[in-house]
Amino acid sequence: MRTYPFLVTLLLAIIFTGCQSSNTPATSQSKAPSNSIAEFTSGMQKQEGFFNFYYDEEVGRVFLEVSSLGQEFLYVNSLAAGIGSNDIGLDRGQLGRERVVKFEKHGNKLLLIQPNYDYRAVSDNQDEVKSVAEAFASSVIGGFEINTKSETAYLIDITDWLLRDSHDVSGTLQRSNQGNFSVDKSRSALYMDATFNFPKNTEFESLLTFSGDAKGWNLRSVTPTPDAVTVRTHHSFIELPDDDYTPRVFDPRSGFFNISYQDYATPIEEPLVKRFIVRHRLKKKDPNAEVSEAVEPIIYYVDRGAPEPVRSALIEGASWWNRAFEAAGYKDAFQVKVMPEGAHPLDVRYNVIQWVHRSTRGWSYGGGVTDPRTGEMIKGHVSLGSLRVRQDFLIATGLLQPYENGDETPNAMTEMSLARLRQLSAHEVGHTIGLAHNFAASVNDRASVMDYPHPYVKMDDQGNIDLSEAYDDKIGAWDKVTITYGYSDFPEGENEEKLRAILDEAFDSDLRYITDQDARPASGLHPEAHLWDNGSNAAVELNRMMKIRRTILDKFSEKAIKTGMPMSSIEEVLVPMYLFHRYQVDGTSKLIGGLNYSYALRGSDQVITEMISANEQMAALEALLNAVKPESLKLPEQLLSQIPPRAFGYGRSRETFQSRTGPAFDYLAAVETAASLPFGFIFNADRFNRLLTYKARDAKQPGVDAVLDRVTSATWMSPSTTASDRTIQKVVEMEMLKQLMGLAVSDRAYDEVRAKTLAKIKEIKSYASGRTSRSTNDDGTYYQYVVSQIDRFLEEPDEFKIPDPIKAPDGSPIGSCDF
Repeated sequence: MRTYPFLVTLLLAIIFTGCQSSNTPATSQSKAPSNSIAEFTSGMQKQEGFFNFYYDEEVGRVFLEVSSLGQEFLYVNSLAAGIGSNDIGLDRGQLGRERVVKFEKHGNKLLLIQPNYDYRAVSDNQDEVKSVAEAFASSVIGGFEINTKSETAYLIDITDWLLRDSHDVSGTLQRSNQGNFSVDKSRSALYMDATFNFPKNTEFESLLTFSGDAKGWNLRSVTPTPDAVTVRTHHSFIELPDDDYTPRVFDPRSGFFNISYQDYATPIEEPLVKRFIVRHRLKKKDPNAEVSEAVEPIIYYVDRGAPEPVRSALIEGASWWNRAFEAAGYKDAFQVKVMPEGAHPLDVRYNVIQWVHRSTRGWSYGGGVTDPRTGEMIKGHVSLGSLRVRQDFLIATGLLQPYENGDETPNAMTEMSLARLRQLSAHEVGHTIGLAHNFAASVNDRASVMDYPHPYVKMDDQGNIDLSEAYDDKIGAWDKVTITYGYSDFPEGENEEKLRAILDEAFDSDLRYITDQDARPASGLHPEAHLWDNGSNAAVELNRMMKIRRTILDKFSEKAIKTGMPMSSIEEVLVPMYLFHRYQVDGTSKLIGGLNYSYALRGSDQVITEMISANEQMAALEALLNAVKPESLKLPEQLLSQIPPRAFGYGRSRETFQSRTGPAFDYLAAVETAASLPFGFIFNADRFNRLLTYKARDAKQPGVDAVLDRVTSATWMSPSTTASDRTIQKVVEMEMLKQLMGLAVSDRAYDEVRAKTLAKIKEIKSYASGRTSRSTNDDGTYYQYVVSQIDRFLEEPDEFKIPDPIKAPDGSPIGSCDF
């Protein structure tokens, strides 16, 4: 899960509570008869439910009956039918913002008002509550003239409001450089096939056409007429839950998402900001029983549109969570079923696992609708990209190269792909039951499905590949800890002590928890928090993976594609094998200038901070430098001769290497791509700043000089004597120099770091100058070029244009999760 940064994540917390308006329909102010709404709506289609509404098919308008002014409810906008481009990000089933709102009458209008519950006073003193409410702005998100009224209700026309760009489709298209678009009302209408009413929620849907000038390829590639983009937006009016729910205080070590607000009624000696975890409501039928059924189990429903065997894999993976709830003292409290026929995935009554199609592989999401006052999850909503399973199948194909005769259908590849889908289903559902990513779980034998797993590939002494343990088949030890923390029942007054004990025991057993903020940045420094990694030590695992990768590349052949496929399509299978190590490189780099730490609380026994030993850092550096040696980067001539220019109708794509050799396969571009990854991480300015400061604090740390010296020695100072290897080595040397130049002019680097880096660049110049006349013709002209480039750089470092590295083909997400 892109934990997408998450996650960016789809769990958007808006806090609700507040004062009830005193505005009610007053008969003394009305001259209309009490049955005026009935008369006005005569002949219209009426739907009764949470909000009664009427549809006038002749004019295509919908009228809302509002009977409870001042009563708060939840408004959620979403996208029912999307565009289908992962890069643009407007997907089917995508949830938008959650807003706590209420209707108020002002003059001849009803205003839809969003109070500001990020700031509040939880107090019995109404004057105190009012003072805080009036101190911060609220938002009016809709205004409606009153068409008519009765003694108990008002009637308003909400058609135009429903036909607005509620999901900011035009803004998204503009920000993604796809063009300027706006809603074309002449080609937009209410979509009554997905407009319905229920006792606890009212659902509206609109078909919107956006007209404009399509400029971006991403939009053109998925829209039949790119200047007319038609989607469907959805609007949900949802009843807020009752108050029979006890919020659970957030602990940063717990592995849960949290909601927060500022409570100005808090005593001065206590924290102003209040934090609670996000979770579903769950209670035992028998609170005194060690194991009990739930009053109402948590049920998730799988999209009926998911085909077999995908549907069964999604059900099985999501069902793993029941084991965690069993550990928390529940029996069958978590269930997974197929969506009832005719049910809508955006209906708030259903927690949904939705199967989403896009034109390219992309992230899956686990989000939902949250009661922001308490953190209670009202509806879980998972969106899984359908191309994900195909990417895993592609990886398995490269690993096994199974097509000896060209027409086999190996079961091992399908099994690995479905194993990944089971794990993915469990992962994204985990987000919707409140859990954040745990990117330190892989060091503890896959302790959590909330990590991003790289397929664990084994190889025997004969070079045979084994995928039997590529993905785990269960939730992990950490998952049971988090669910026990978040969902266990305790006797009144014992929560805080027992909750802390759950986490203390987990960390005493050596479980770890580090999430997105520390694992995702390229400047990351935690030695165990990585994405798409394996192993207890990143450098050791990188060395193991490089051996597997070398074996795969040495025997790579046409057996990677079926008979009848263009020979040029070998490249699509080759890419993930050539870059098989890319994420382990990321993890290994964090050991250099790294720091072990935890989200420790005062009084806990967890490690607070601990520098990585010099030996471990230098071992990580050696592993990275091994990955840029010619013997690691070269491809067999037999393989290169089997990859022709792209076949007609099978052009280059984001899944193939870029080329500087025209239509021919450019293996040096592949070399440059692979070389840029380690150097990009090594020469990160934040990393070098830490090397500098850690060395000042501890003389045993390697420091800037040791790292610069070793990288330079392993690249520039060790020229190969083989022509083919030397060609590769020159690409590596220049990539290292470009990254070094970038560090030397980085605004983020400390002056001393920049000074040391410039000195190293001058040292490389001196070395190249010395070899200009002592080298062969090819090397001599190469070194002359190096000297001239460095001279230009040193003359005007800030003005010198450092070429960008070749963009690597898409990698993350493996399979096709800002969550």
